[in-house]
Amino acid sequence: MISIKLNSKYEKILQVFLIITTYVMIILRFLLNEKGRVNPDSIRYMRQADMFPVIDNTTAPLGYSLFIKFFTFFGLDEFWSSKLIGILAYTFILIFAYKKRFFFKELLITSALFSFVSIYSYTMSEALTLPFVILFFYTARQIIKNRISQVKGILYLSLLLIILLNIRYSALFFCVGSLIFGVMKIGKHYWKSFAISGFLGIGFYGLYKIIFIDYFNKDYVNIFLEIGLKSTPQLLLELFQGLTTTFNPFIHIADPNGGIINYGIYGIGAITIMIMVFLFIRAKISETEKFILIISSVTIILSYFVQYVYSVNAIDYRLLAPFSIGIWIVFLRRIFLFFDDATYSIAFLSLLTGFVFTWLSKGNYLDNRKSITQFLTSEKLIDKELKFYVKDQFDNDGQTAELISTVNPRIYITAKASDTLKKDVLTRYKVEKKINIKKNNYQ
Repeated sequence: MISIKLNSKYEKILQVFLIITTYVMIILRFLLNEKGRVNPDSIRYMRQADMFPVIDNTTAPLGYSLFIKFFTFFGLDEFWSSKLIGILAYTFILIFAYKKRFFFKELLITSALFSFVSIYSYTMSEALTLPFVILFFYTARQIIKNRISQVKGILYLSLLLIILLNIRYSALFFCVGSLIFGVMKIGKHYWKSFAISGFLGIGFYGLYKIIFIDYFNKDYVNIFLEIGLKSTPQLLLELFQGLTTTFNPFIHIADPNGGIINYGIYGIGAITIMIMVFLFIRAKISETEKFILIISSVTIILSYFVQYVYSVNAIDYRLLAPFSIGIWIVFLRRIFLFFDDATYSIAFLSLLTGFVFTWLSKGNYLDNRKSITQFLTSEKLIDKELKFYVKDQFDNDGQTAELISTVNPRIYITAKASDTLKKDVLTRYKVEKKINIKKNNYQ
């Protein structure tokens, strides 16, 4: 890669083209997926939105589900509302960054990376988290540069942390990170703003647990707080795999069956991380960038250690997206210093790689949605509460349940084999003996 400096006019044309291409890829990413880019957790979010104000679980906070619910008032169903949220999250980040001149070019490229395209197209709360993370970083810059008072700084940061906590419980790591940064900077004019807001965020989470979680689910801690779930060697291996796929600018998904291709995927990610570390150590870093890197590092470290006591999915690009976006923008700012506008090529190469992957593994969500709609209508289940038997939520049975949830989110998963004898419990066989659902075997 060589240094290229474009005329401002041509650079703007390039940026507009990159934005349009990213929008197209976000849409294609879920339309060319056999189930519309949903997973088992997506079922819960859409069901929670559909049933609100009834609270049927507290596995996740209500923020994302309430956003989904809000857009259903405009005629969209829960599935399409979730997709609109992803697109609007991307749009907000670009507009805000451009208006405030806050890492605009870096966020433009970061958002075009295939991993973040996948986030914006996913029916998961990470997409909604990203705009508030950027607002959090921007507010921190205003505090560090003494552009807002200490009282306003504490108020704004605390409010953003509370919003993040209402979207994802893992936002608690941002609270801890803010507190740590404040303590590290004792003596600076802004240290109290970060320390106090972090403390208030942690306090809010404590109250939230007592008032909301414990009220609706007394067994929450007993269910999810488990010690010794995985051994340290396994967790370290998953950490390596998660970090190297998260910081691979082109491919964020490794082959679960192993194979030589994984060496390339993990290798590119590992090299990227080494370059990042080298540049962060050698290059001059502003105080705002130090804050971003410290917060991001603390959140990633806590994401690892929480696995020793809390039942969570293995670390991957999705879980780390709110924590990695800050590292990406600081890294890309360093890359721009060396390569100028040639840096945009990273985004286009990532989108190209993503398109090839999406095309090779393509499904047809709209066709499958039509088939599921016909089935539910014919069975008079289109607006009824459903139960679906799944032996393993990650096999094809689970995929059928997830597809159904995009049409009727009032679906509950059961793992009891005896339930399959009941007429009102659906199974993959009961569904697919009447309709044909096209599944992607490539993935």
